[in-house]
Amino acid sequence: MDIVRQHIKEQVSALPHSPGVYQFVDRNGVIIYVGKAKDLRKRVSSYFVENRDHSAKVIVLVKQIVDIRHIVVDSEQDALLLENSLIKSLQPRYNILLKDDKTYPWIVIRREPFPRVQSTRQLVRDGSQYFGPYGSISTQRSILEFIRDVIPLRTCKLNLSAESISRGKHSVCLQYHLGNCKAPCIGAESEEEYARSIALTQSILKGDLRPVRKWLEEEMMHAAEELKFEVAERYKQRLRSLDDYQSRSVIVSSKIIDSDVFSLLKDDDVVYCNFLSIRHGSIVAVQTIRMTPGIEASDEELLSRAIQHIATNIAGGLAHEVIVPIMPSLALLFDGVTFTIPKRGEKADLLEFSLRSARIYRAELMKNLEIKNPERHTERLMQAMKRELHLDREPRHIECFDNSNLQGTNPVASCVVFRNGKPSRKEYRHFNIKTVEGPDDFASMREIIHRRYSRLLSDGAELPDLIIVDGGKGQLSSAYAILKELGIEKRVPIVGLAKRLEEVFYPGDPEPYYLTRTGEPLKVVCHIRDEAHRFGITFHRQKRTKAFIDSELSHIPGIGDKSLTALLRKFRTVTAVRNASTEELSEVVGLSRAMAIKSYFNDNSEN
Repeated sequence: MDIVRQHIKEQVSALPHSPGVYQFVDRNGVIIYVGKAKDLRKRVSSYFVENRDHSAKVIVLVKQIVDIRHIVVDSEQDALLLENSLIKSLQPRYNILLKDDKTYPWIVIRREPFPRVQSTRQLVRDGSQYFGPYGSISTQRSILEFIRDVIPLRTCKLNLSAESISRGKHSVCLQYHLGNCKAPCIGAESEEEYARSIALTQSILKGDLRPVRKWLEEEMMHAAEELKFEVAERYKQRLRSLDDYQSRSVIVSSKIIDSDVFSLLKDDDVVYCNFLSIRHGSIVAVQTIRMTPGIEASDEELLSRAIQHIATNIAGGLAHEVIVPIMPSLALLFDGVTFTIPKRGEKADLLEFSLRSARIYRAELMKNLEIKNPERHTERLMQAMKRELHLDREPRHIECFDNSNLQGTNPVASCVVFRNGKPSRKEYRHFNIKTVEGPDDFASMREIIHRRYSRLLSDGAELPDLIIVDGGKGQLSSAYAILKELGIEKRVPIVGLAKRLEEVFYPGDPEPYYLTRTGEPLKVVCHIRDEAHRFGITFHRQKRTKAFIDSELSHIPGIGDKSLTALLRKFRTVTAVRNASTEELSEVVGLSRAMAIKSYFNDNSEN
């Protein structure tokens, strides 16, 4: 290893102070990173300065380098272009890498005589025209169905060469008799006529329905003038199909005609870039790609790489205006394109719509991964909660407490337990408040926290990774004081939830911390609190009901526990017992007790 370090040191010292591109090579001879530099020696030497504040990824990268290669160029701009080209061809492990494992559906107009219009997931550079990509197969299918409803095009696989048609090799099929095809296979439709239909199809796929509407209206009027009313009705139905399709299409703006929109959504180790293509005010293409960020990639560079990748697959290239959240670092590579960073208005709304689409894509991707591997979801959730709640360890075991009383009567408390983000109902506990008189939530919280954790400590049981108390600073302070008294305040983190769901209080901090509203940790925290509240309220209602029943039926002479149970099993409520006849009551508890019950309620009703 010392020999390798010495070799690298000599290579770095020999680098020129010139712009260029450098490549790091590992022991297997594989290029693992490509970078650009205004000054090669200064930039490359910075990786090997030990006191430099490197990220963890850079430290791992440097340990793998056994050789350095470089290419000198004339300018920093040339270095940028060369770096981009090398990254595309070499796909180095520590650079930004595209992870677009989802093949989006496209619509292709085949390059062939009398072109077919078809669905595909493969982009082949064969001269055919591709439109899309479409965000879902259902969207793509609805567009294809509309085209086939409105424009008569062939769907057969026949090779319609001029020679085969002139020789009469083919015959008409059912689609011709249904009016869905004009039979170019037998020469009933010329190439010029078919080319017009293809031009109309192209306008639909580009989002412009005006030429199609004009053509349908002209054909309908022409058929009506020639008294071909059945043909005219067919065109009228197609116009209705056009109106229906237009009402269902995604119209985003009457002012923004042709634009492309890109947004970035970052996770820890993955970045999502969403792309929207807007033509004639409608969204005609949607795509989201995944990328790994690389070791030192800025948001501007990530956006540039994503735009480059997507732009190579867009029919006709990028629009003249591209709406972005930040200026891409490689903006100079896109000739004739103006990048706009909106602050408000319709363009800002489009950017937010694009970001929302990226979130939906991420959620669907995570859901599919978690179905295949549930543990992956748990690991990701626990890491997110640890990060969001500023904990030292993952909160695999969480306990949440809630008080419940009605004007100070029947005070109770509940403790719910969650493990790995899911309720562990067999570990739920109810508490009857024993030492507190009246509605004192702070004192009640102190009692149940002391009872719960003094018991766990005496039994040598496992302490939770996180304690949540339903309440603000007062409830939290009461609970934290007990943890200090028990000597476990440093072993178990505790937080308080305010009335506003996203507000979390920490001991000793007067200001709340706000959880991310769209984050999964907030959803789990809300679920825990709702479960504690539900469990506590249920127990409280049971106590109130039992207290009411005890105060009524148990006071009747001759009615013991067995008779009480039998009556409630039969009549369910005290009101039903009161309204029952003597005969009905005697069937349950005998005649003498039935008469005692009727006498009790009659006496009380008179009072």
